[in-house]
Amino acid sequence: MIKNQVDIITMGCSKNLVDSELLMKQFEANGYHCVHDSKNPKGEIVVINTCGFIESAKEESINTILEFAQAKEEGRLKQLYVMGCLSQRYQKELEQEIPQVDKFYGKFNYKNLLKDLGKGVIASCNGTRSITTPRHYAYLKISEGCDRSCAYCAIPLITGKHVSRPKEEILEEVRSLVSQGVKEFQIIAQELTYYGVDLNGQRQITSLISDMADIKGVEWIRLHYAYPNQFPLDLLEVIKNKPNVCKYIDIALQHISDNMLTRMHRHVTKAQTEELIRRIREEVPGIHLRTTLMVGFPGETEDDFNELLEFVKWARFERMGAFIYSEEEGTYSAKHYEDNVPDEVKQRRLDQLMASQQEISAEVEAQKVGKTLRVIIDRKEGDYYIGRTEWASPEVDPEVLIPATVRLRVGKFYNVRITDSEEFDLYGEIE
Repeated sequence: MIKNQVDIITMGCSKNLVDSELLMKQFEANGYHCVHDSKNPKGEIVVINTCGFIESAKEESINTILEFAQAKEEGRLKQLYVMGCLSQRYQKELEQEIPQVDKFYGKFNYKNLLKDLGKGVIASCNGTRSITTPRHYAYLKISEGCDRSCAYCAIPLITGKHVSRPKEEILEEVRSLVSQGVKEFQIIAQELTYYGVDLNGQRQITSLISDMADIKGVEWIRLHYAYPNQFPLDLLEVIKNKPNVCKYIDIALQHISDNMLTRMHRHVTKAQTEELIRRIREEVPGIHLRTTLMVGFPGETEDDFNELLEFVKWARFERMGAFIYSEEEGTYSAKHYEDNVPDEVKQRRLDQLMASQQEISAEVEAQKVGKTLRVIIDRKEGDYYIGRTEWASPEVDPEVLIPATVRLRVGKFYNVRITDSEEFDLYGEIE
């Protein structure tokens, strides 16, 4: 057990990661040494930042808490704290079930942990972070919360209403991170395209990204978690015309049949969705679309699923993830629908959907063979350097493997000729 060391464990999404980084900065300003996501935690204090989005994420968070609760009982750490989405939602239940935890905090009051340790929040560090990602890229959270009311989603119950950060505050953070060596920004929010509506009634995502792109030293900007309903089409001009805004957008669609979209309260139709995809591809040639789809939502018929499967084959998403519906208490679907799709049917549909996407991904990546692409190097693993193109977000998208026959620098861009491809990866050589 190392005195004055804090091990911070982050579960779930990159939005949680940003919160962990903000807390780490405060800990360090108070004289602690912080270690993030260590495989072998040895600090006297452990802070677990939990996820509470779907059942599997909640299970993982609870198992992690129990693991460290046992470590505390065995004397391998002194203090254990829990924060984030799971404890925001289930604090009272968790306090009763896992008394070994010294204190639970929610998603927004976690800085009280410092006061409870007899320390203070350092004002000069507010808004600054200890970056846990490789130093050349960072996640940038531009808002918190969501005003949507999708039938299956617990996020608004956890995070509350959409709250945008002031634009100048965001731009100042970008300038600060650039001065620290960050070149690439993953822009994240629960609902990216709603940015600014709560500030002055207008969507401001387009002007924000445009101004961000004009900051010297910003090499890549990548957009995550857009929503198809009332998508701001003027954003496409910025993606098309600003060379450092990646031709990539992550836009979660969930389903395509009008029956499912209505039951899910998505406020968008199949025809509107298909027209939006056509428009995006027409306005921004070469763009790569990432989406997330759901199978097994209450009432999903074989016809609904087959419609979704055909849609995936038609849309040919360059990147796609899918998950099985999980009933979340407090949501509209939990209150009003019966979770009536059998588990084995849900799993079969997921497997079919992902098998189809695997074929599409293989074809998409094969089209890059023979081309020379701009690649940023993330790390070295064994005999390869691992990099990404502008069409790849860290950890979730296809990577480029380059033989380590010449020395490359992590965080630097190189022109790489693609020599081979697999379903989800590329191989290349430095030109």
